[in-house]
Amino acid sequence: MDGRRADPRARRLTATVPTVVPPGAPPGSVQRVSHVSLQRRDDGVALVRLDRPKANALSIELLSELEEVARELHRDPPGAVVVWGGERIFAAGADISEFAGPDEARRVGGHFRAALDALAALPRATIAAVNGYALGGGCELTLACDFRVAADNAHFGQPEILLGIIPGGGGTQRLPRLIGTSRAKDLVLSGRQVGAEEALRIGLVDRVVPAAEVIDTALAWAGEFSRGPVLAQAFAKQAIDDGLAGSLADGLDLEHEFFGRVFATEDARTGVRSFLENGPGKAEFSGR
Repeated sequence: MDGRRADPRARRLTATVPTVVPPGAPPGSVQRVSHVSLQRRDDGVALVRLDRPKANALSIELLSELEEVARELHRDPPGAVVVWGGERIFAAGADISEFAGPDEARRVGGHFRAALDALAALPRATIAAVNGYALGGGCELTLACDFRVAADNAHFGQPEILLGIIPGGGGTQRLPRLIGTSRAKDLVLSGRQVGAEEALRIGLVDRVVPAAEVIDTALAWAGEFSRGPVLAQAFAKQAIDDGLAGSLADGLDLEHEFFGRVFATEDARTGVRSFLENGPGKAEFSGR
């Protein structure tokens, strides 16, 4: 951590009704909804907060709200995004009471697909800030983010197999892409949980910090992305994500295309000029 503290308004979200901020609204503006909140901070970071007592179970209603928030962020992108479940738990998984049979399961799976795909496709860096447990759908939600900051007492897992079912929110696809096939099969086929240190070792999380520092660390990291050339970040993120979905040749073609397009941005001109005049790492970007 670099010692910077989170915006105090973000702290107060633990005791307020969840909110959604409409496009173009000033930082701190709110509009009430139910289980998911969105706060646009002064540093350009958007904080998405899950708040469905007792364990942030990912119900159809919550997933629909998460999709709505993600689409709002597509319409008016921030500098970076942090997804947080609060100081006690990230998300314990899907709402099992909604799994009545094959038709209902497909419906729940459809809502997972829509919400997590929308989050994963955001053209900005996204960070999951994980306190407590991220299990099943909660783990899959972290996988839809670009990075994961975990508390030293956090636990991750895909325990669906223990119910005689399989992951339905991307666990069989995003997890092996992140940690490798064998490790993903170990977690999915056994249903076992891993602690923060093992999660770090196998590449499931990127940073492990004391529980009290999780949200501050994630917000500070997101703030660094927000101050950067966000259009170049968007090009780079899409090149990586879309490139992995095709052949190496297709990915290299995509990179070549984006490499040319990014030079049309103001930030590219600023960065190149700053490097030539002042050396590396001195540019101040506008996000244009």
